Amino acid sequence: MRDGYKRRAGSHFSPDVCARSISSLPNARQEPSMTAPRPLFTLPTRKLLSLSLALAVCGAWSSAQAQQLTVEQLQQRLERLERLAGVSDDTPAEGAGLADLDQRLRIIERRLELQEEERVAAATAAPKITVDQKGASFKSGDGNYELKLRGLLQGDARVFVGDSRQNDTFLLRTARPTLEGSLGKLVAYRFTPEFAGDSATIVDAYADLRFDPAYTLRVGKFTSPVGLERLQSSAALVDVERALVSELAPNRDLGVQLQGELGKGRFSYAVGVFNGTVDGRDAVTSNPDDDFEYAGRVFFEPLKGTDSTWSGLGFGLGASAGQKHGSGNNFLPRYRSPGQATFFNYRSAVIADGDTLRWSPQGWFYRNGFGLQAEYIVSRQEVARDARRMALEHRAWQATASYVLSGEDASYRGVTPSRPFGVNGGLGAFELTARYGELEIDEAAFPFYADPATSASHIRAWTVGANWYLTPNLKLATNYLQSRFDATAGAARLPDEKAVFSRLQVSF
Repeated sequence: MRDGYKRRAGSHFSPDVCARSISSLPNARQEPSMTAPRPLFTLPTRKLLSLSLALAVCGAWSSAQAQQLTVEQLQQRLERLERLAGVSDDTPAEGAGLADLDQRLRIIERRLELQEEERVAAATAAPKITVDQKGASFKSGDGNYELKLRGLLQGDARVFVGDSRQNDTFLLRTARPTLEGSLGKLVAYRFTPEFAGDSATIVDAYADLRFDPAYTLRVGKFTSPVGLERLQSSAALVDVERALVSELAPNRDLGVQLQGELGKGRFSYAVGVFNGTVDGRDAVTSNPDDDFEYAGRVFFEPLKGTDSTWSGLGFGLGASAGQKHGSGNNFLPRYRSPGQATFFNYRSAVIADGDTLRWSPQGWFYRNGFGLQAEYIVSRQEVARDARRMALEHRAWQATASYVLSGEDASYRGVTPSRPFGVNGGLGAFELTARYGELEIDEAAFPFYADPATSASHIRAWTVGANWYLTPNLKLATNYLQSRFDATAGAARLPDEKAVFSRLQVSF
């Protein structure tokens, strides 16, 4: 019997076979997920078990000649390992040979492989919860369903210098929680209410049908695709308030828009149909005049993603066209200064009565810490009073420059400090800003359509400021702004506006 055992062991368990068995053991360096169901054996336990099996069988071959182990002894050891692995029915097998033991070893190894596959599948299916500087995110195991919680809080202190029509004040400028995410691979959504002010409103409420990055359909309330600065998040603005050019661009509107990106993001477009809104304001909850507005935008970043000096160059054109018929603030705009004072308004008897058209060439350039953003816009509206009709055309432009002193990159989406305040001696990021802009009212508006005693015909405004980004979530901003108003011949000029605005911003 011993001679037979030696022959079968030599043919079945050679040193090469043992080496291959041990080297093929599963890698057990990674622990199972805390959220996954705990399997019978953790990975280190599986490795030890498989190692014990291999050593038991291969050790039997190497010591068989010295210790003359019997098949029955090997079988007893294997049965103990099977009971530990949970694959034994506690029924002893009689007359088992080495081939039988080898088969049973393979069964144990396969059972361990199945347990590992089950552990990986459970870890993949478990939901993932992330809380970081970008907010909170709850995502399904397959990544198709997601809920993100974001927020923006802006508190201002405003001090007006000299003879001003406005009062010094503290102001809660923005208080916006945001829910956004995805419902499967096709649908994305965003919902943002606004709680600053005297009553709550809905800022954004839309759904995206993401057929492809090249063509996504957006439905709901969102920013009209005309103005460059209007499309920029208020959290990313380098100045406390938006420039004069944004007074002529539509803000949020209700409609349907097709949008997308091509060429690795080097070309983007948006075209949509909207209820229509007045310059610089959000649309009302429904279409007030049964007329629609068509808006679109194309934007090019030809060297995006390259090592060129001009990789941060972008330029494009936004435009809208439609009709408006009606009187009041839902049809005709009021224009505000950078200090948020109304400097132009139509007479109460004037109505919007015909075509409206806007067009806006725009662009930016970002290189390391330097940023430059420029925009020009024309807004044309047919108006009427009594039996007289006129197409009035107002114009505005602005240029904003910024420079990050602490070495971070400037961008359209804001600045992220590389060394946050209080972390390893970090002080955050520091930025200087400067802006100049003008808005010109059509001379034909005076005096019949607008009162020259209360409305300016032209405004020139400049702003200088400094921003301190303490962390990715906390920003302090201070601006000094000054505006000069021009009046039509024979009318008194409005007093200059001088003010210091400061803002504390928390965003996530």
